[in-house]
Amino acid sequence: MSEDSFSDSHAVARYAEGPRRVVPGDATLHRMVAVLVAERVTASAKVLVVGAGGGLELQALAQAHPGWTFDGVDPSAKMLELAKQTLGRLGSRVRLHHGGIDAAPDTQFDAATCLLTMHFLDLNERRHIVSEVRRRLVPGAPFVLAHLSFPQNPDDRERWLSRYAAFAVASGVEPDKAEAARAAIASRLPIVSPDMDQAILREGGFNNVELFYAGLAFRGWVARA
Repeated sequence: MSEDSFSDSHAVARYAEGPRRVVPGDATLHRMVAVLVAERVTASAKVLVVGAGGGLELQALAQAHPGWTFDGVDPSAKMLELAKQTLGRLGSRVRLHHGGIDAAPDTQFDAATCLLTMHFLDLNERRHIVSEVRRRLVPGAPFVLAHLSFPQNPDDRERWLSRYAAFAVASGVEPDKAEAARAAIASRLPIVSPDMDQAILREGGFNNVELFYAGLAFRGWVARA
């Protein structure tokens, strides 16, 4: 799904199907994130979720930790509506904000997450998000993120994109649709290498950057403010 798809009503309605078919380990990714956040926060933590549209991440974290409260930001109004539907009664502990990171409350959070979002953004946007998230976190707070990230020299890039498509086919996606998705990612998404992803986190003021997840073309890190 491209960034433009998040304004398409039909694509938004099918959003929950996508990660399960193209993200290796998606079924347990949210569980891993909850474990990593819980290492560093109390039972009444305030958590910032960047790219909260759809609500799957918020739902999983809220179910796992009944004392946590959340602020979620997303630039797609339709995706935020879907998040409200997904959350149901859990929404009483969530405040949703329409916009990018600058729409997030200018307050201090105990943790932050950003899943399957950064690969849509160019370097300047990534750096802005990282620095603004860092500014909103208490010292030592964890920031957990995961997205498409793989080496960008031509041979490696093509191999990882092909693996992305092959996994989608193995998960039940029709081959022509998997190839179309691979081509769209190759031409539209500003993916960077894992080394660059980690450098952006360090430049933004984070330390102790650790890889916690690698699923074919996807990588995930936890860092501390």
